[in-house]
Amino acid sequence: PEHHADRWLATVLFTDIVGSTELAARVGDRAWLELLQQFHGVAREKIGRLRGREIDTAGDGLFAIFDGPARAIHCAAEIARELQPAGVVLRAGLHTGEVESTADGKVGGLAVHIGARVMACAGAGEIWASSLVKDLVSGSGIRFEERGIHALKGVAGDWPLWRALAD
Repeated sequence: PEHHADRWLATVLFTDIVGSTELAARVGDRAWLELLQQFHGVAREKIGRLRGREIDTAGDGLFAIFDGPARAIHCAAEIARELQPAGVVLRAGLHTGEVESTADGKVGGLAVHIGARVMACAGAGEIWASSLVKDLVSGSGIRFEERGIHALKGVAGDWPLWRALAD
């Protein structure tokens, strides 16, 4: 195996606005752009306050990393809670693993792919996490509901996933 000096442990958080196309069609282009700006503003404020780092946005999605999984869970919950009155429903996925720096200043690695696949399994208004995230936040007061074993597209093995219930 190759030695990578630029690898470190991080919790990856992916969020997505559920039904974004339908929402955009319902509210119109101008209102949709305003909602998207509100989403990014709220997300950036929460990420910064909870010591995360925004890595990327793509349309109605967001990718951030944290040095602790509990803060990432709370971040997702706070973003969702603040945007709910505006009619924005999020889903989120988290995984903790090693990531590495990329040439463009972002991060990559299998942990990033796993986090994105975990999010893809989550339903509207849900925050899903891998077992590692669940185990790492033991004692934090965050509760979890089992969501069964899932195959994550492109990732070997079966993955037990959990719904995080952050107050």
